[in-house]
Amino acid sequence: MYRPCTFGIEEEYLLVDLGSGRLLAKPSPAVSLCCREVLGEYYADELFRCQIELASPVFDSLQQAQCFFSERRYCLEQALAEHGVGLYCAGSHPNAEWLRQRPGAAPHHRQLFTDYQYVARRSVASGLHVHVGVPAACDRIRLINSLVYWLPLLLVLSTSSPLWGGQVTGYMSYRRVLCGEWPHMGLPEPLPDWPAYQRYRALLQRSGSLAADGAFWWALRPSHRYPTVELRICDGCPQLEDALCIAGLFRHLVEACVAASNPATPVNREIHWITQENYWRALRHGRHAEFIGVHQQQPVTAEGWLAQLSHRYPPDSVDALHAFVQARRIVLEGTSADRQLACHAAASAAGLSAQQALRAVVEQVLGEACRLP
Repeated sequence: MYRPCTFGIEEEYLLVDLGSGRLLAKPSPAVSLCCREVLGEYYADELFRCQIELASPVFDSLQQAQCFFSERRYCLEQALAEHGVGLYCAGSHPNAEWLRQRPGAAPHHRQLFTDYQYVARRSVASGLHVHVGVPAACDRIRLINSLVYWLPLLLVLSTSSPLWGGQVTGYMSYRRVLCGEWPHMGLPEPLPDWPAYQRYRALLQRSGSLAADGAFWWALRPSHRYPTVELRICDGCPQLEDALCIAGLFRHLVEACVAASNPATPVNREIHWITQENYWRALRHGRHAEFIGVHQQQPVTAEGWLAQLSHRYPPDSVDALHAFVQARRIVLEGTSADRQLACHAAASAAGLSAQQALRAVVEQVLGEACRLP
């Protein structure tokens, strides 16, 4: 009998000086210790010293995830405030000053800076990752082929990185533009099955393009460490309810495809082309874009695309229903990127300086991250 899939969530956070609104290029030992003590076993270092990760335990329900992240976010925010530090939960900081940021202490992160140079140094950005466990017999590459078309829609719901380097970038997810500078960090390769994936991986390892223990960073990938498929396309979400919505939708998608009598979608170059186009539109325009729909490739809005998803994979649980309701609210009312741009425009229209307008955005994002669902 089919059973619901378990899942886990990883959130990346940036550490901000509450006095200036700037990123902490080198957090003090006291701040680093504070993060480790509050998050305990769920703490992880990240690519930059100004960045940390909260990696959850395995969940069975969105309620469990909400309780866990509400408590951890609140406790960490309160503890960091005593050090004059804020928790910044968004895809990018509006003025990250990436040349000032220092690599994390872990040898793995330092090696990335050595290997990728400016590409690594520029990647001051935070994502939301969701793992969903699948049965051992499931071919995860064939499963990914069933899921890949919907990836840009999940990105739309998360967009939160419209400002970069003190400028309005014109992109709702500039973080994904930065991701495009890395190898193996775009959409997953259109491979037919797990054996083909293993051959592809072996080829790159033989040619020196991938380390023996290396992993791909695709927008959706089979996890190298866990029996999961891992969603990596999404920006970090200031509002926890948005992150939970995305986790719930992705889990529902995986469950629906795993439970289907013929869950695997064969490699289809046309679907790959359409997904690439929708991906570009999603990172550029977010929920305001016109997408290529699932029915006869007709134009569709983000709201219409979400309705197509609901029609193809109807919600069959309380968690899935809640996720669809929240997703519709997001596409109608706006994402963090919309709110950041509105805040920046209002501050500029009020006569604030460029730096003051950026600071207003920082304050808005910090405030949303502290709001409990």
